[in-house]
Amino acid sequence: MLDVADVLEARQRVMEVARRTSLDYSHTFSKTTGADVYLKLENLQRTGSFKIRGATNKLAHLDDDEREAGVVTASAGNHAQGVALAADRAGIDAKIVMPEYAPVSKVEATRSYGAEVILHGIDYDAAQEKAHELEELEGRTYVHAFDDYDVMAGQGTLGLEIVEDQPDVETVVVPIGGGGLISGVATAVKANDPETRVVGVQAEGASAMAQSLEKGERVETEAVDTIADGIAVGQPGSLTFEVVKERVDEIVTVNDAAIARTLVDLLERSKTLVEGAGAIALTAVVEEAFDYEAEEVIVPALCGGNIDLNVLRNVITRGLVEDGRYLKLKTTLEDRPGALERLIGIIADARANIFGIEHERTSLEMSVGATEVELDLETRGHDHVAELIAALEAEGYDVEILV
Repeated sequence: MLDVADVLEARQRVMEVARRTSLDYSHTFSKTTGADVYLKLENLQRTGSFKIRGATNKLAHLDDDEREAGVVTASAGNHAQGVALAADRAGIDAKIVMPEYAPVSKVEATRSYGAEVILHGIDYDAAQEKAHELEELEGRTYVHAFDDYDVMAGQGTLGLEIVEDQPDVETVVVPIGGGGLISGVATAVKANDPETRVVGVQAEGASAMAQSLEKGERVETEAVDTIADGIAVGQPGSLTFEVVKERVDEIVTVNDAAIARTLVDLLERSKTLVEGAGAIALTAVVEEAFDYEAEEVIVPALCGGNIDLNVLRNVITRGLVEDGRYLKLKTTLEDRPGALERLIGIIADARANIFGIEHERTSLEMSVGATEVELDLETRGHDHVAELIAALEAEGYDVEILV
């Protein structure tokens, strides 16, 4: 079982490569929630996530023969970059197997840290199989993303920083994928004060750890589906499961819509860019997924900021929709001069802004002499959306909301 001594010993090794990230009081989210919210900004860590901590500590434990043989791992993102940089700093040859679909930005970032990247297979399972082949063929050490005590100990240094920077912390909220981060953090936090609560958070579409604890044994989900791809793990680790079972007080889940809203709020209000997995701990606080008191000192860990730009665009759009600030609708007009002008006039009177308009005259579902119009609109909240729809329907328009 992981011990706090392992985390304390890891600190010096980790700090030779990683940086100590800040713990910032958030006026915005404290006002929103009624708690005293301090954000652990691990999204500003080297390589953009906490993974560099565990990878650095793991590689520091290799003996001379293992260092000479090199390391290998499989990852589609943050773990790949963490291992690549840690290996480069330690002077160890690293091969990273990534799925062929992996975002170009993450592939190039991993290469830039000095690792050899091998693109193989259509998904993570195929990439992992290839990585284990290289482990056997070349005698390399496989660096697991979470189910390894040395990796957990390295991740736990994040917990040490939290309790040192905010001694009055009452609840620490941590994302869970395979369980490596929360295992290390819970070990550090509970050793400092057993009364400090540790809450884990998973996405509803990737809740294997929560389901495993409920059943009392590790379970594997048939599929994972979440925008928090950094924690989209189908089965918790065997080692992490035991640590979580003993040291984590509660695990809650939140949905993707709520994660998207929080990600947008962080970007807009706190000027902080995170990925889905980086937003999920704060999401649990904002959504009151667990009970807490007014002015309770809560630290959500923003564990990563590596979000693909195409994903970011989609998530921002979804977040705006959830806030009632973006509306896509469809209606039908008579195909005659002035019909579109009349529609636009109603929208202008309602103070909505038009981003785009598309016409469709050729659909067989429409009557001759009609045209279908789709509009992308900027709105000011759900009440404003309702007022706009009511105004259009009052003028005889049949409105279909698309998003």
